[in-house]
Amino acid sequence: MSTPSGYFEDFAEGMVFHTAGRTISEADIVNFAGLSGDYNPIHTNATYAAGTMFGQRVAHGLLGLSIASGLATQLGFMGDKVEAFLDLEWKFRQPVFIGDTIHAEIKIGETKAARRLGGGIVSFEINLLNQDDKQVGRGVWRVLFKSKPEERG
Repeated sequence: MSTPSGYFEDFAEGMVFHTAGRTISEADIVNFAGLSGDYNPIHTNATYAAGTMFGQRVAHGLLGLSIASGLATQLGFMGDKVEAFLDLEWKFRQPVFIGDTIHAEIKIGETKAARRLGGGIVSFEINLLNQDDKQVGRGVWRVLFKSKPEERG
């Protein structure tokens, strides 16, 4: 299946795409803490985190979600044809640790024309998986895409 160019009309319900993988590093966690201001010790303090139920530092859940967005963008259809990222629902299923490699499986859910807005809304059903194909996050993103320009003869 070819990757859509990014116009609304290129998406069909049931299409499935797989992103590349991305290994989470300590630098990712440190940088995300600095960017977000979230210095919770479960993420940033190895000694503290060793005493938690996880036994080690855990990547921020929102870091995983942000990386999923970047991985989806690398597929090529979340570029200049996107008018707006409208909303999302997200469940954090399992922790992501330093050294885990995550990737996303993206399935096209509902597509709905929004002609008044000049395009249409695409629902993406996202499964964020680790290197063992265990689900670490899942959710739905709704994105408004431009329509293909009308051809003039």
